[in-house]
Amino acid sequence: MNPPLSQWSSKMEVGIPRIDAQHKQLFDLAATFGDKGDEIRVMKTILQLCDYVKVHLREEEVMMERWGFPGIEAHRQEHKKFKGMLVELLGNAKAMTLDQIADEVHRLINGWFYNHILTVDFEYKPYVKTGGP
Repeated sequence: MNPPLSQWSSKMEVGIPRIDAQHKQLFDLAATFGDKGDEIRVMKTILQLCDYVKVHLREEEVMMERWGFPGIEAHRQEHKKFKGMLVELLGNAKAMTLDQIADEVHRLINGWFYNHILTVDFEYKPYVKTGGP
């Protein structure tokens, strides 16, 4: 059984309205798995998650580059890890039940992404206001 779904809150804001809105969107997406679901809803949500990852991670990396954020390479590696976990999920999905897929998406968002925002993303937070060192 999964722990309760992490809820979006202002404590997760990094100070960039567009990025904060994207992060919130991710938790809204995770909430669609609250009652498990039918195949169409699960697959639609996975496709939305894939689209989200492509857009959000790229935008975040472009901004970090623009600010001259010194931790950008380590941050890119964290993003690469998440993409790998998502690719693995997609590869395994055919052999999984809908509930197992929903549980795995929940774990990725509620666990990995939640912690990523509050730790790794917060490393660039000081650069948001200054635009660099």
